Amino acid sequence: MKKHLVLIALLLAACTEEAAQATDPVALTAETIGHYCQMNLSEHPGPKAQVHLDGLPGAPLFFSQVRDAIAYSRLPEQDHRILAIWVNDMGAAGATWEAPGDGNWIAAEAASYVVGSSRSGGMGAAELVPFADPAAARAFAQEFGGEVLQLDAIPDSAVIAPEGPGPLSVAEDEDFTRRLKALSGHHTHTGG
Repeated sequence: MKKHLVLIALLLAACTEEAAQATDPVALTAETIGHYCQMNLSEHPGPKAQVHLDGLPGAPLFFSQVRDAIAYSRLPEQDHRILAIWVNDMGAAGATWEAPGDGNWIAAEAASYVVGSSRSGGMGAAELVPFADPAAARAFAQEFGGEVLQLDAIPDSAVIAPEGPGPLSVAEDEDFTRRLKALSGHHTHTGG
């Protein structure tokens, strides 16, 4: 009887244990389409990103700009659980601004980003330029301007604020952050 109970317990544990969803990066192809722009990513210069969402195995959302993927992850209305974000390593062998690479992905949280450079991303907006090697990021910043930051140090105003005539002042940035937090606090998910 004891053997049967142990066997039943093991079978129940195996049945209820969920298989982990694979979040390995997916290589870009000629057919890869951007989530926001619905355009072919190969037609746009600069680094790209992909976001893996819980419940959508093997079908990440691709973004024409790294900035857009980070903005997506920070928007209050984004309610899917993000399992992984991958970005192009712009310091990888063969990576250029025109052809950043199809398979040179690094985890977004592991990258060093150049923020505020003179280089525009694939959709013409300011870009967060990711590098696996912090020294490569510093060299890029030396040539194109900007500062090197880790993902969690990048201010929301660098990714969510609309493009305008220049960077936000400290007061504008604080006001933007205050309004964003207010929206986040009042957001309710209605299902669906």
